[in-house]
Amino acid sequence: MSAYKHNRCAAIVLLAALAAGCGGGSHEAPHGTPHGAPPPQPESTPHGHAGAPMIKSSPQRPFTLVASGEIIPSVPEVLGTAQRDARGVGYDFRPILAGVKPVVSSADLAVCHLGAPLGLLSGPFTGYPVFQSPPQLASALKATGYDSCSTASNHVLDRGMPGVHRTLRAMETVGLRHVGSARSATEAARSARVLARTGAKVAHLSYTYGTNGAQRPVSAPWTVNLLDEEKIIADARAARRAGADIVIVSAHWGTEYRTVPNQQQIRLAQALTAARTGDRPDIDLVLGTHAHTPQPYEKVNGTWVVYGLGDQVSGRMKRPQGNWGTLARFRFKPPDRPGERWKVTKAEYIPQLAVQGPPLRMVNLARTPGYASIRKAISRAVLSRGAADEGLKMGR
Repeated sequence: MSAYKHNRCAAIVLLAALAAGCGGGSHEAPHGTPHGAPPPQPESTPHGHAGAPMIKSSPQRPFTLVASGEIIPSVPEVLGTAQRDARGVGYDFRPILAGVKPVVSSADLAVCHLGAPLGLLSGPFTGYPVFQSPPQLASALKATGYDSCSTASNHVLDRGMPGVHRTLRAMETVGLRHVGSARSATEAARSARVLARTGAKVAHLSYTYGTNGAQRPVSAPWTVNLLDEEKIIADARAARRAGADIVIVSAHWGTEYRTVPNQQQIRLAQALTAARTGDRPDIDLVLGTHAHTPQPYEKVNGTWVVYGLGDQVSGRMKRPQGNWGTLARFRFKPPDRPGERWKVTKAEYIPQLAVQGPPLRMVNLARTPGYASIRKAISRAVLSRGAADEGLKMGR
């Protein structure tokens, strides 16, 4: 599809959705289900987390999950590139992400982290310190192959409750799952439950360390999830009771531009990975964002923790390492016996770089010649807590 047709269609669909209101949407869909397609038929009983029906059981087979870091789409370099790529019709973020699309779209399930609220088609679109991004980003993320995006971040309340509503509505319009912010208590109580292509049921949870001083409404404390050990574990257990095979937690935490995790990250990673119900861990994977640079991958209490994925899309950052990132790829195998843990049989990191150009493009450094010093620096950070000894390797 041409950039003109893509943006015209995206604009029509998003305009209609954003004008239609901000009601809650379903949080269950199989990987690749197009917007408008009938949802999977739920079982009549039992009911899952917060009264939501469980996803109908499917044969259990191994699957591959890909996760990427923070997407910051409203800085000037990214906005300018997306405008030029759209050829005068709105914004087209697909070319920026084209370099990493093969990795994302080939996964059985792909998750991202949206670090800015989405606005109306008319804008305004602004960068730091108060973010707001074009809603066309949602269609680009879907086209790249993402299935679910965490939204709990320090910028989630930059545009207040209206910004939360617009963001979630735009994501639902294109068929993207979302978790971390909500429009109602009922919506907040649900995880983003997604079926991988192989039929595995995955629960995605999302939390942030803070909101840059913006306060959640007193009448709506569920608007965004804050990092809280007891709540995260309780939510994970509820998702498991609702039928989740895999529970992944997206944590917005860490110190900006530091490749070393801070004490909060280390303490919370220990606590979350130690939580168990019977012999089974409550959480199967922890994915970190916010540091704007890659941080270590580490196996903690037998569970993989990515302290910091780095950024997925960024403009010119305060420090060069702010343009470094990784894609995490984990292969999960179903248990031999029902009720046991799904195991990670393959763990990989894929280094990437936001090349500023112009044009700005995300580059897969594992498949791109040159950039040897950056690739080495990313690998040094990722492997600094012994992940290589646990089998982590660079993917392509």
